[in-house]
Amino acid sequence: MRVVDLRAEHHREPLGLGTNRPRLSWRISTSLPDAMQTAYEIEVRSADGALWTTGVVPSPDQVLVAWPATPLASREAREVRVRVWMNDDMSELSEPLTVEAGLLEPADWQAAMIGADTSEISDTDGPAMMLRREFVLPAQPVRARLYATAHGLYEIEINGRTVGDHVLAPGWTSYHHRLRYQAFDVTGHLAAGGNAIGAWLAEGWYAGRLGFRGGRRGVYGTRTGLLAQLEVECADGSVHVVGTDGAWRSAPGPITATGLYDGERHDARLERPGWSRPGFAGGDWAGVDELPFDATRLVAPDGPPVRRTEVLHPVTVTVSRDGRAILDFGQNITGRLRIRVRGRAGDTVVLRHAEVLQDGELYVRPLREAAARDEYVLRGGDVEEWEPRFTVHGFRYAEVSGWPGEAGAADVRAVVCHTDMTRTGWFACSDPLLERLHDNVVWSMRGNFLDVPTDCPQRDERLGWTGDLAVFAPTAAFLYDCAGLLTSWLADLAAEQEELGTVPFYVPWVELLGPPQPAAVWGDVAVVAPSVLHERYGDAGVLRAQYPSMRAWVDQVAALSGEHHLWDSGFQFGDWLDPAAPPEQPAAARTDPHLVATAAHADSARRLAEIAAVLGEDGDHARYGAQANAVVEAFNDEFVTPSGRLASDAQTAYAMALTAGLLVKQEQRERAGRRLVELVRTEGFHVGTGFAGTPLICDALSGVGEHDTAYHLLLQRECPSWLYPITMGATTMWERWDSMLPDGTVNPGEMTSFNHYAFGAVADWLHRTVAGLAPAAPGYRRVAVRPRPGGGLEHAEAVHDSPYGRIRVAWRRTGGRLDVEVSLPPGVTARVELPADGWAPVEAGPGEHHYTCTFRDPAGDPPPVEVNHPFNA
Repeated sequence: MRVVDLRAEHHREPLGLGTNRPRLSWRISTSLPDAMQTAYEIEVRSADGALWTTGVVPSPDQVLVAWPATPLASREAREVRVRVWMNDDMSELSEPLTVEAGLLEPADWQAAMIGADTSEISDTDGPAMMLRREFVLPAQPVRARLYATAHGLYEIEINGRTVGDHVLAPGWTSYHHRLRYQAFDVTGHLAAGGNAIGAWLAEGWYAGRLGFRGGRRGVYGTRTGLLAQLEVECADGSVHVVGTDGAWRSAPGPITATGLYDGERHDARLERPGWSRPGFAGGDWAGVDELPFDATRLVAPDGPPVRRTEVLHPVTVTVSRDGRAILDFGQNITGRLRIRVRGRAGDTVVLRHAEVLQDGELYVRPLREAAARDEYVLRGGDVEEWEPRFTVHGFRYAEVSGWPGEAGAADVRAVVCHTDMTRTGWFACSDPLLERLHDNVVWSMRGNFLDVPTDCPQRDERLGWTGDLAVFAPTAAFLYDCAGLLTSWLADLAAEQEELGTVPFYVPWVELLGPPQPAAVWGDVAVVAPSVLHERYGDAGVLRAQYPSMRAWVDQVAALSGEHHLWDSGFQFGDWLDPAAPPEQPAAARTDPHLVATAAHADSARRLAEIAAVLGEDGDHARYGAQANAVVEAFNDEFVTPSGRLASDAQTAYAMALTAGLLVKQEQRERAGRRLVELVRTEGFHVGTGFAGTPLICDALSGVGEHDTAYHLLLQRECPSWLYPITMGATTMWERWDSMLPDGTVNPGEMTSFNHYAFGAVADWLHRTVAGLAPAAPGYRRVAVRPRPGGGLEHAEAVHDSPYGRIRVAWRRTGGRLDVEVSLPPGVTARVELPADGWAPVEAGPGEHHYTCTFRDPAGDPPPVEVNHPFNA
């Protein structure tokens, strides 16, 4: 029995923590049967040898356990060890985890924000500037920390070595509210004697172009700036602080233009060899300006940074009609290219990016006003390797021109970039198309969880749309440990909401369409996302932190709904991208947007009542529970007939009403269920839902016992369906059900993307219902094992690395026999319900379990289609 995977908050790398009381979590590795922790002991040791211990604490808790010692001071590091008991069995102390606080107080910062001595930003993408300073250390460094951030994007070098492996640091936050800084251990970068520190500085999200319809520049400011503080302890006992100040120097570098949308231009002839090493002759470098800055906005990261996570090789190289090489990487990604090239000085390699081809050429219309073009000007001579620093693109295909000679598959790589989240969820089954669907969901999450959860990675947008995350959060939390990323994003949401008076359409907010307005589903992410983080990670802390935001949202909608409790006024996205909506009218759904809004309000009020109970807010628990009941009553009076038909006779309307518990009478629920099935069958088992209904439709069918209908809907291959894009070669989820038409041409609408994760929310149903692995208590401390085979599948499996450890549910069907395997880690129990007549639910504890029952697949051939669906043509 061993304690493993000890961690602080949601960090794999607890250096530079932003809290002085980090919560602790651990997992247990043991071969003991029915392993349940009965007690724990935490030891915390400081650098001077002082020891804190909890003593033996009788408790099963092992996830986000409160800090047991005195608070950490800024910069302080301590070692943490844990041992656990299982009745009379005791583990050894765990391997130590070193936790180290960052700079916790504004007064800890001695450095100034500095900017290059240049003019303000222009109407085009600006260059990346270079800043440097030299300094002397009297003795060998024994401990050195670099704390750094920027108004813009930065990359730091010390003595010629890049610090860290972050991409697009410090990431994108609501900069005027919160600016994230990073902490690095740079002890190994320094030496006694002369040293040098240098930094690249680009516009990025801070000052570069953001948004559609031409976007905006300088959203947060018109000058970029660097803030860096290097703190060094030397072997002779001396302490030295080298911070950004007026002593630094600046110069333009080889990156002559760089933008997130249009790409980067690097002229290698302008490189300055040795610029970040001591002794560099920088006599032509200019000074810097100290810029106004409020250190109270600085915050430490809540999760991992963006990194390079994978490198892909081209699967084919073809030649376009005009002789340009087109590389297919076989997978739609977010990232950039890395090239190895040799040629003459001044030769210019041009790299263009796109998600799809049409008529054998890059099809760039969906990029709108994003050029997605990188250029590299060779210095000449030896082989040169280059990868852009301050841009990323969404692409599967790349066009290469200007290459000296012929570009081959060995010369170009695609570098995948996204937030470096730990993968935690997997799904497999006997249907290759369904497995590809799940893979596409995973890749779309990877492509869009780039520091903030964006809508798409390729066109002139890439914004943190709230509606996308509202529907996808449960799927995201299964697939990856995204707790830290979403905790940070929600803090920005709360800050923007407080300033703007409502939850904006996307976070961070950039005003492109006028002032923000409250919109159902989109704004409801303020309640939904914290609720999911609590459910999937057992984190009640995020509920407490976001509680004012959640209350403000539900109270605002209650005020808009008035005494009649119907949200029937103002702007709504409604069931956005219903497949019946015309290409240029994505909000023209079959479901009344006011029905969607009222249903979403009832759901959020009910969630908030449950959250209030978790937090011990008894008065709010009663108040929001009563509010939810009042909205449900109003919903029934306005939108539901006595028999259970809905005013909007559409799939989304019934899915929302059934899954949110909005139908009061049993006979209404039964009739609504029958009508939903009728609609799905009448429409030829084609998807008839947009953003609001898609995450719910399969659950709604399963909830009324229509698993076979849900499977027919899931496995439909004609458009609109989840599998249609796969038959068209999709490797990520599409924004529209028909982003590419059956003839291979791209949807004519102004807005279409081939990498949008929202419709991938169905993967949560694959995990919970197809495979049968669902959380039944916060953090998966308890699991509901309820596999519901169907659709002709012979086997399915879901695996999830929960906060307590790996959970696995797998089943295989052989004739009329169903074999189910369940694996539970220490600390987790399950209720197992199998789909067999006479099967009584059983309880399962930690360990390996095998169950067998008789089973008949209810899904045969689909019933006859009653009418032709308009998309069949």
